[in-house]
Amino acid sequence: MSTTSPRPPAPPRQRPRQSPVPSRPSGPSYAPVRRRRPRWAMRAVTTLSVVVLASAGIGHAVVSSLDADIARVDPFKDMKNRPQPGHGMNVLLVGTDGRDRISAQERRKYRLGGQPCHCTDTMMIVHLSEDRERATVVSLPRDSFAEIPAHVDQNTGRRHGPHPVKLNAAYAEGGPNLTVRTVEEMTRLKIDHYLEVDFTSFMRTVDVLGGVRMCTAEPLKDTYTGLDLAAGTHTLNGGQALQYVRSRHVDGASDLGRMKRQQRFLAALIERATSSRVLLNPMRFRDVTRAVLGSVRADKGFHTDELLDLGRAMRTFSPSSSEFTTVPLAQTAYPVKGLGSTVKWDRAGADRLFRALREDRPLAAHRPRQPNRPVAVEVTPREIRVQVENGTSTMGLGRRVDAALAAAGFRATGAPVDAKERAVKRTVVVYDPRWDRSARSIAAALPGSELRPVPGQGATLKVIAGADFRQVRKVRVEDPVKAAAAVVTGDEVVCR
Repeated sequence: MSTTSPRPPAPPRQRPRQSPVPSRPSGPSYAPVRRRRPRWAMRAVTTLSVVVLASAGIGHAVVSSLDADIARVDPFKDMKNRPQPGHGMNVLLVGTDGRDRISAQERRKYRLGGQPCHCTDTMMIVHLSEDRERATVVSLPRDSFAEIPAHVDQNTGRRHGPHPVKLNAAYAEGGPNLTVRTVEEMTRLKIDHYLEVDFTSFMRTVDVLGGVRMCTAEPLKDTYTGLDLAAGTHTLNGGQALQYVRSRHVDGASDLGRMKRQQRFLAALIERATSSRVLLNPMRFRDVTRAVLGSVRADKGFHTDELLDLGRAMRTFSPSSSEFTTVPLAQTAYPVKGLGSTVKWDRAGADRLFRALREDRPLAAHRPRQPNRPVAVEVTPREIRVQVENGTSTMGLGRRVDAALAAAGFRATGAPVDAKERAVKRTVVVYDPRWDRSARSIAAALPGSELRPVPGQGATLKVIAGADFRQVRKVRVEDPVKAAAAVVTGDEVVCR
């Protein structure tokens, strides 16, 4: 293969070209912007190893040999009245349960008990720009209120008319085909390719890459998945990474917070795979592809040529050319008879978002990183009363912590005391489980602190200052719905 890179080819599917859009509509959130030419085109996680190695010049023969390992589905069979094609390529990336493919020991270790739901656990639209220099990832909440079209139920064989469901039920009733039909009807966006990955391929990919580095400003603990991360930076193995992207109970944002973590993880995974050049080693490449492709399903049109085209576009890239967001929402607890609580889209906001994708426009101008931006929390500091105790022999530490908390807006008592134990190494936040949201908020302001639930502690939280205390970080209350719809770029969410 030549060492020079030709101009990235046109998208694999031939589309009728429209005249350039000379006057694109300018919405408040997705107005056209002038930006430095980005150089990173992000692909779905499960094909990342293939396209990166293709771009390194390993060759058509090696990639072709992998084609047979990918299980094929036909999500576009008999589809009619589909949306008009836009510019660029749209891939529907679906994460399914698949816990039945994981060993009993791993299921116990990573809290994957119970029966697989045979539904979509995660759903994202990955839009790759026509020039292959920008990628946009849009998360679709699995509990989104949807009306699926008429279809034959794949489980019972019965024919059903259109009826309301939660979005992830489309897969359970009609598999990939009904899922694509439903997403296209909701977005009016033509889906060009379909990729499906389950828990097994996800875990194996992370492990073969040697783990993925994630950072968190506050402790993350979820008793449902077993996730337990202190504030700071961690290298997660496959099982821990699965816990991270599945957790819904680490904060009040529930599924919205989970989708933001999935987006952060996707950015970090790609950075790991590319910055370390681990995938440029043919032996490691072989290991990655064997681990991944054995449990990936893709549409019949996604073949070697598409992989090579994307590989050429990935010869040089940077995280700033990827964008992440969630479809705008109107209600996160929209009651529907027979379905319970669903997520209702903000129709006007969603239409603007998907129109921008059809027209191949960036969602937002690149913004520089803001390392000193206050950390988002659930409860405002002025509602949190805290008593400080000095858990060290350092004179005046209690007064310093008390004053710093007060300066950050917390209701410190102004009367710190000495703790019974005077050799505390790590700062502890003692809280009544009934005030867990307040505890998470104050823990976010104390990087590296330990959360310690004590029933009966009451509404006043206790901070036992340890030898590790350095500062009180500023925090801010953030609406989880607005936070989910915010557009961020890859360089804003990976560890630095």
